[in-house]
Amino acid sequence: MQSFSRRSVLAASCAAALCGSVRRAVAAPSLAPRPLVFAHRGASALRPEHTLASYVKAIADGADFIEPDLVMTKDGVMICRHEANIAETTDVAQRPEFASRKRSLSIDGKTETGWFTTDFTLAELKTLRAKERLARLRVHNTRYDGHFDIPTFEEMIDCVAAEAAARGRVLGLIPEIKHSTHFHALGFDPEAAFLRTIAAHNYTRTAPLEVQSFETGNLKRIGADVRAINPQARLMLLMGERKEVPPDLAARGEKTTFADLMTPAGLKDVRRYADVIGPSLTDLIPRDAQGNWLEPSSLVEDAHAAGLLVHAYTCRPENYFLPRQLRNGEGDAARNVAGSIADIRRYLDMGLDGFFTDDPAIGRIAVDQL
Repeated sequence: MQSFSRRSVLAASCAAALCGSVRRAVAAPSLAPRPLVFAHRGASALRPEHTLASYVKAIADGADFIEPDLVMTKDGVMICRHEANIAETTDVAQRPEFASRKRSLSIDGKTETGWFTTDFTLAELKTLRAKERLARLRVHNTRYDGHFDIPTFEEMIDCVAAEAAARGRVLGLIPEIKHSTHFHALGFDPEAAFLRTIAAHNYTRTAPLEVQSFETGNLKRIGADVRAINPQARLMLLMGERKEVPPDLAARGEKTTFADLMTPAGLKDVRRYADVIGPSLTDLIPRDAQGNWLEPSSLVEDAHAAGLLVHAYTCRPENYFLPRQLRNGEGDAARNVAGSIADIRRYLDMGLDGFFTDDPAIGRIAVDQL
């Protein structure tokens, strides 16, 4: 692994000057040797996910990279939502003017019912307010329901660039292009929108950038274009359930599963178009039906042997998400900081290069203890 380029340092310095800061070089973080902390949907354990408040909290808590998940609006704008279905993350269900837009839609072979971003213009979506998705587990986050709107990708970039300038440190972006095959079937081109956006912003042309997708085809199509815009950019193939077929391959009737892609031969093929794999934590250490850790897999070692980095998802601080061996008996919704640190450290001991976390402050502690 190599350090971020000098261009990142110069870009951050320029941004600081534009914000009225002193014209001085800003030291860029190194990729080696410490694992990277990725803010999963921002600091989503502490603020409603994919809001500017969540992103800023993650930055304040020490994240190296901030993650925006990207979906399309009816008028072709990229916005930050984990799903095209906004039923669980906005107050759309309480808006009578949009009641008639509730419907069922098949996305990547699964039928969902709710309200979908492609049925709304950006102006309409801006009238909605974000809310906590995991309200039963994260009751404390519900106090922020209704406080924030849905940010566009461009607004998110500007937010991170401003925070980087104010804090004097370079922050990476790790965007995920969601549901590419689904959006193309509806007549959208998310990759074209994504490339236009990152090309239009100095920050995304020069800051650390890692592009994610659960699909293989779009990574193959845009890899050269992404690197032409930002030479230090990397591409990550996210890994879904082992028995599942990547959506773009499934749409073509192919049978290659994520499990096939996790084999040594599959990983060598992935390395032809990606720099990183993003497996789930249970791909690294499976769990039994009671949630107990089982024997670790060899996936990290196999990926490294193929020349791939491994950035796994998702570390969460609540007992509900931890392996049974680390739960503290205080209930599913209880924050278990000690258990979460132990969880992260176990994966880091396997050689993990980076990890997604809902609570970057805890992730920072775990890394700083190395």
